[in-house]
Amino acid sequence: MTRTLFGTALLLSVSSLTLSHAYAQAAQPVVQAAQPSVQTAQPGVQAVQPVVRSAQPGGQPAARPMTVGGYANRVPARVVTPAQPAASSGQGGFFPASYDDWIRGSTMTGDWGGARTNLENHGVHLQGHYLEDAAGNPVGGKYAGVRYAHEFGIGADIDLARLIHHDLGIFHILITERAGLSLANGPLGGAVDSVQQIFGSGETVRLTRLSLEKHFNPYVWMEAGWINTENDFGQSTQHWGMSLYCQFQTNAICGMPQGIAMNSGYGFYPTAHPGAWIKLFPAGNDHYLVSAGIYNVDNTIVNTHNGFKLGLGDSTGTYLPFQLGWHHGNDYHGEYEGNIKVGGYWDTSEVAIVTTKIGGYQPKNVDLLDLPTDQVRGRFGGWVEADQMIQRDGPGSSRGTVLFGSFVWGDPRTALTPYFATWGLVRKGTFADRPNDTISFGGKIAVLNPKLAEYAETLQQQGQKALRPSNEPGIELNYGWRPTPWATLRPGLQYVWHPGGTNRYANALIIDMETGLTF
Repeated sequence: MTRTLFGTALLLSVSSLTLSHAYAQAAQPVVQAAQPSVQTAQPGVQAVQPVVRSAQPGGQPAARPMTVGGYANRVPARVVTPAQPAASSGQGGFFPASYDDWIRGSTMTGDWGGARTNLENHGVHLQGHYLEDAAGNPVGGKYAGVRYAHEFGIGADIDLARLIHHDLGIFHILITERAGLSLANGPLGGAVDSVQQIFGSGETVRLTRLSLEKHFNPYVWMEAGWINTENDFGQSTQHWGMSLYCQFQTNAICGMPQGIAMNSGYGFYPTAHPGAWIKLFPAGNDHYLVSAGIYNVDNTIVNTHNGFKLGLGDSTGTYLPFQLGWHHGNDYHGEYEGNIKVGGYWDTSEVAIVTTKIGGYQPKNVDLLDLPTDQVRGRFGGWVEADQMIQRDGPGSSRGTVLFGSFVWGDPRTALTPYFATWGLVRKGTFADRPNDTISFGGKIAVLNPKLAEYAETLQQQGQKALRPSNEPGIELNYGWRPTPWATLRPGLQYVWHPGGTNRYANALIIDMETGLTF
C-alpha cells in the first residue's frame, strides 16, 4: 500500500514537470549567474547560486538563500542561465599561465583551456570536490585516538534550456565516495552526534542526486527524482553564498540540526531517496515560502552495498515534510538579512518505541529485563530555525556577523532526542586583508528521551548497574582560512560533555582539522 501510494505520487510529480513545460516557458523568471568569487556552502567548495534580478538597494541581486537546494547545501545548486555568455579566463593552454592565475582562480583545475567556459555557456556546469575531516581526542572519551574521513564528489548541473533549447528544467547528477573512520564511534565510545560531519551514510561510492528541477515561474518550483530531504527541509540558510551551518565540523550542526534525522525517516546527505518537492513563493520573490515534499523511507539505503539502490524494495513508509519560511534583508546593503523557518513532518513507517534502543547505552553485563518492544505506526515532529545578521562592516561590505539558532521536537514515543537545539555565531572577514576567512563559535544539546532514563532506573532498582541516558551538550570554535577561492583549511576545537549521553566516559576535548578543495 505504502509503496503504491509513494510510486503514484512520484509519477504524478514527474509528469507535472513535463506537461507544464509549454505553459510555464513564457513565465520563467530572469536568472543570471553570480560571480565566481562567491564562497560556497562547504569549506573550499566553489559554486554559483541562481540569482533572481531585482531592484535591491545598491544593485545587489537578491538570491533565495532559504529555498535554493543544493547537495545538503554543501554544494549549492547551479542554475546556469546567465543573461550574457560567460567570459573565458583568457588562458591560452590547458594549464594556468602563471602561479597567480592559478591561486586566484575559482577552481583548482582552472578553465581547461577555455573548455570549462564553453560548457558553461552551453548550460553545463561540471563540479568536483574533496573534503576531509581529521579529529583526535587527547582528553576524555573511551580512549585517546585520531580518526580521518573524507569525501570525493563529482557531478553536473545541466540547464536544458541552454543545452538543447527546450526548457525542460535543470538536470542534476552527483556521485560521491566516502571512506575513513569515526572518532565518535570509536575513541568517544559512541557519541550521540558525529564530530566529523563528512563521516557516515555508508563509506562507499554512491549516487547522491539524480533529478530534474523545474522553475515554472516566480511562484512555483518543483523537483523530482532521487534526492535527499536535507537539501530542502530543515536545511541551513546561506549568507554571502556560504552555508551557515557548514562553517562547523560537528555533524550536530552542519547540514541541518541532526535531531531531525535521528528521530525520523528524514533522508540525509549523501543518500538519495525517490522523492519530490514543490515550493510556492506567494509574493513571487524570496520573502515568503510554502513548501511540501514526499520521500521514500528506506533504512537500508545507508548500507555499503546500496550505494546505487534506486528501487522501493525495502521501503518502510513515506516521509511527508512541510516548511514555511520568511526572508528579509540583504547581506550587503540596507536592512540586515534574516530568515525564519518553521517545519514539520509525518512519517508513515511502523517503528519500535524508543525504549528498544536502551541496549546501546548499557554495559554488556546489564540484563534488559521486561524490555518494552511495542511497535507504533506513524511518527511526527517539527523544527524552528532562525538566523539574523547582527553586524556589517559597511555598505556593500562582505564582512559581517550572523547569529543563528534552531530547536527540534520529536515524537515522544519514538524519538531518540525529542529535544535538540543548536546555536552559533559566524564572523566573516577576520582581518582587513582576510575578507573571506571566518571565525565560528557554536554548540548543540541533544536531550535523550526520558523514557530511556525511566527504564534504566527500573533496572537500577533491581540491583543492576545500569546507566541513565540524559543529554550530550557540545561546543565548537574554529577558524576558516581561505588562502584561495578553491581551498579552505579549518582548524578547530570541540568539547563534548558526557559523550554518549551518560556518565560512562569523561568529557572529551577534540582537536580537528577540516580541508576542502574545489576541482
